[in-house]
Amino acid sequence: MVDHFGRTAKAALTVEVEATDGRARAGAIHTPRGSIPTPVFMPVGTRAAVKTLDTGDLDRLGPPVVLANTYHLMERPGPEVIARLGGLHRFMGWDGHILTDSGGYQIFSLDPKVTDDGAVFRSVYDGSYVELGPERAVAVQHLLGADIAMVLDVCSALPAETETLRRAMEMTLRWARRCRDHHRNGDTRQHAPGQLQFGIVQGGVDTDLRAESAARTVEIGFDGYAVGGLSVGESRPAMVPALAAATAHLPTDRPRYFMGLGDPIGLVEAVNNGIDMFDCVLPTRLARHGTALTDHGRINLKNLRFADDDRPIDPDFAHPLTERYSRAYVRHLLVTNEPTAGRIITLHNLAWLARLTGRMRDAVMTGEFARLRREIWSRWAPGEQPVDGF
Repeated sequence: MVDHFGRTAKAALTVEVEATDGRARAGAIHTPRGSIPTPVFMPVGTRAAVKTLDTGDLDRLGPPVVLANTYHLMERPGPEVIARLGGLHRFMGWDGHILTDSGGYQIFSLDPKVTDDGAVFRSVYDGSYVELGPERAVAVQHLLGADIAMVLDVCSALPAETETLRRAMEMTLRWARRCRDHHRNGDTRQHAPGQLQFGIVQGGVDTDLRAESAARTVEIGFDGYAVGGLSVGESRPAMVPALAAATAHLPTDRPRYFMGLGDPIGLVEAVNNGIDMFDCVLPTRLARHGTALTDHGRINLKNLRFADDDRPIDPDFAHPLTERYSRAYVRHLLVTNEPTAGRIITLHNLAWLARLTGRMRDAVMTGEFARLRREIWSRWAPGEQPVDGF
């Protein structure tokens, strides 16, 4: 039986690992909606839209999953409105997978007052006080009708003292259990009968806390597991061991998701430590400021040196959606403040990242991942050395 969101009525998720190369793995996540090849980069559509793009653009790019944000949609237009209109897929006109973040990072960034009941903070829209707790975060995501919903977590700013990280981890675990219970039994459950729920591992860059958080989150039991609270300004030599400590305690038959990661070296290091999924606003934010991702690093197309450059944005990657546009043309659009520039570069950056994750998948399948990892480091951080997890 299929519900009006296009899913079977009973939630089901399986992970197919097709190949491994060290800790890196390639395969597919099978959900009630369909299959997601992994590794996979998920574009961020915070307010039910990837900035500068429409759903037709997403159809042509073909990402298996896009993200939307619980907090922002809770504020505008409101989850009840979206539910009355048939859920987030119908609202967006999007048939692919949708993952909704819980709003935890927004809580982290808005200087909240946090208690066991939840967080209270000021709205970015009208300055009013907003309350968001574990049960409300789950209920909102039920109403939105996302395929994958995240628990509400507490993300600590880094650097932080061990005791601060432990308090945040313990509260995240308490909230995770409440989120899991409400996901199974909440009164809005009928709006998302096939919805999957992921737990979130916290612990900062403390490897012992990361390992403990992962093990205890697995004890609660979720459909998948995310690593949160990293890639928030800490050094890569601090980030990678914390990530490795977490993934060492995550089950191999569940998806593993690194939240908020989008730079090429970060992505290859995440895959090197067993991550399947990642998201980030980086490629779209860079695009709106004129920066493109290429096989030879970032380039800022506002630079005068591109004024007469008739080559594609990346001569080594001519994507059908952007290959007709020269660097000179895109620079002209940028310096004359034409919004089309942001759209073209966003299409390019997302397509380029999809190609990169495809290359990582192929490298795992053929046993060539270590070579690709070295190549990415040499192009994006020349002179630096890859970071080992342990």
